[in-house]
Amino acid sequence: MGKKSRKNRAHDVPEGMSRRQAKLAARAAERARLAGNPRPFEGFAAEADLVALREFAPSVVVPVKVTDSDRNIFLCTVLPGGIAALTREDKDGVTAFVAMQTQARSNDAAADLARALLWARDAEPGQQLTGATDGEAVELSGLLAGVSPDDIVVHQDFEWWLPEGIERTQLVEQNLRVANDSLLPSYRLDIDVAGAVWWIDPGERAHIRWVRLEKEAELLDALARVHAADHLTMGEGTKFAGVFRADGVLVPVWDLDNTKPYDSWNEAIEDADKRIKDALAVTEPLTAEERKSRETIVSRQVTLR
Repeated sequence: MGKKSRKNRAHDVPEGMSRRQAKLAARAAERARLAGNPRPFEGFAAEADLVALREFAPSVVVPVKVTDSDRNIFLCTVLPGGIAALTREDKDGVTAFVAMQTQARSNDAAADLARALLWARDAEPGQQLTGATDGEAVELSGLLAGVSPDDIVVHQDFEWWLPEGIERTQLVEQNLRVANDSLLPSYRLDIDVAGAVWWIDPGERAHIRWVRLEKEAELLDALARVHAADHLTMGEGTKFAGVFRADGVLVPVWDLDNTKPYDSWNEAIEDADKRIKDALAVTEPLTAEERKSRETIVSRQVTLR
């Protein structure tokens, strides 16, 4: 055995790899580990809504199907105390709630959700799961068997936190009031366009937050083309506010007049969807004006996760 081979073996360097190559490979593996799962819900038909539930929708509940379970299991936005899941016994048997917005999070939202669903499937009634960041990773695709956007229920309060028959003590009422006071009015718009569109009112202006699933570069090019043509609007009195990135997808945002009903924007959104789709179909390189628009959009882009 040559001197170099003995040296590599002494430091557990993989066969056929130099120490430098092994070090670079280890660094790459560590970066991948820290990056986690960049697009955790990719491949699910309800990906756009899963992103919304995890990132910004305030009070939402949706029934889901979990592999090898006939238990009533619901995904929801948040549970009291920011816990990951809980189970209850009711007239229909055991019901479980699994939260998308939790106090404890790892860098792999899919693994967190899968562990929480697995716990919810098997836990005894009356139990709580504080966090789902530890334990063996489970493939979400093999566990979350069905979630339909048509079954989403958007609430304007957190009354659904309280099971039937619970004693509404002063402390319970106080905690519920604090949670309700923090709630932003929100609606998922029932409209046949790409992705999922949410209307949310933080205060002075309402927002359209539109979760889109196209590849980032392609969508940014399309938005730039529409922006350069001065058509990236929802109509008079609206403003394109920018784009944020969440769970591997882009979410364009518009500022709106919050005195208009949330469902009065459907026609404008459908028109915007057509213009964006037309722009996505263009294959020519961006013009100078379109590149400038793209730079403007990217400069205002933020990442939530």
